[in-house]
Parts: sequence; structure tokens; C-alpha cells
Amino acid sequence: QVQLKESGGGLVHPGGSLRLSCAPPGIIFARQMAWYRQAPEKEREWVASISRNGREDYIDSVKGRFTISRDDAKDAVYLQMDNLETEDTAVYYCYMTDYQDNGLWGQGIQVTVSS
Repeated sequence: QVQLKESGGGLVHPGGSLRLSCAPPGIIFARQMAWYRQAPEKEREWVASISRNGREDYIDSVKGRFTISRDDAKDAVYLQMDNLETEDTAVYYCYMTDYQDNGLWGQGIQVTVSS
């Protein structure tokens, strides 16, 4: 089964920035692309998504701080996270739908915001 691969996580101080990347091992002609996150002892939540025509949507808590983008030549999706807050600490997961609308998940990557 195709697994998406995330990269770019890590530890950062409050106010800092990180850029997450995600891509499948091969071309899947991805349609919808999105990022989710799961904080300790909380449900997984949707963070941002971008459609094939470039429409971007964000959860209210990250608007103005996070930017989602995509590179269709690579089937890659990115999440630029600026002005990070301790509440952004979570495991971040990328999600894509392929050309047959099958949903694909990444294994998750840790983002820790701490002073």
C-alpha cells in the first residue's frame, strides 16, 4: 500500500518556524491534499487543505500563521508554519486522495514547540 512520507518536523521555540513536506514514493495524480495533527490525549484534527485548483482552507487557530502549498509535478504538499505556539505541539499527518479518490495517510511526524 502506498505510504506518504513526511519530513521537516522537530523542536522549535515559540515564535519559530518549521516547514513540513510530504510526498508519496511515486506519482499518484493527487487530488485533495491536507494536513492533520494529533496532540497528546486529543482527537486528530484537520489543520489545512488545498484542492487541485489551489483553493486553501485552514482551521481558525492557524489562519495567518500557516500556509499550505502543493507541487503537482511531484505530488508533494507542504505546510509552512510560522509564529509557532506551544499549542501547535502535535504529531502532524499528511493526507492525499489519489486519481481514484483513494485516501492515503502518512505515518506522522512530531512537531514540538517549547521554550
